[in-house]
Amino acid sequence: MPRIALIHATPVAIEPIRAAFATGWPQADLASILDESLAPDRLKMDVLTRAMHERFGMLIRYARHIGSAGILFTCSAFGEAIERAAQQTDVPVLKPNEAMFEAALACGERIGMVATFGPAVAGMEDEFRIAAGEARRSATLHAVVAEGAMDALRAGDVAGHNELVAQAATRLADCDAIMLAHFSTSRALAATAARVRQPVLAAPEAAMMKMRSLMAS
Repeated sequence: MPRIALIHATPVAIEPIRAAFATGWPQADLASILDESLAPDRLKMDVLTRAMHERFGMLIRYARHIGSAGILFTCSAFGEAIERAAQQTDVPVLKPNEAMFEAALACGERIGMVATFGPAVAGMEDEFRIAAGEARRSATLHAVVAEGAMDALRAGDVAGHNELVAQAATRLADCDAIMLAHFSTSRALAATAARVRQPVLAAPEAAMMKMRSLMAS
């Protein structure tokens, strides 16, 4: 089976994507690569620096060095750096949310998104606009930030995190579908779905399915 590199910027993203693979593609040979300094360093910058771009190039080169046939990033705050680094390799590289965006665009024209890491939002909005354009859809993205949810999760309060995400999702009542922005946010899928009427989409399962499809082609 192919080796799939999972590159993380925070430990809280690891369990959700591994759970998605365990359910949907247990045969895959997973290699987790974690750099916990990425997320706090991202908080210190308004835009991604040249040095940050170089770090992502090094991460991709390392993933290839260990024999990875596909690379999946699980942190949504580094889209531009991932895109540039992906040009340096010959294997499929997935940004965290591109598969979820594709699924959301099939749901309607007004898409909501709940984020827990504020610095990721602007880049994700840009990525969504590009995805909508490529799909020839006039969809718009409406994002809200569940303040305090990420802090709760990092402190081990999963229930508190899930409740804050679900509360934030109720502010998107006029949307056709609601996306949970980050891999870590997928923990709140059930809690959020119980509070809203719209379909709720999470990134890990969509990303796993797309990577599996790419490996089969």
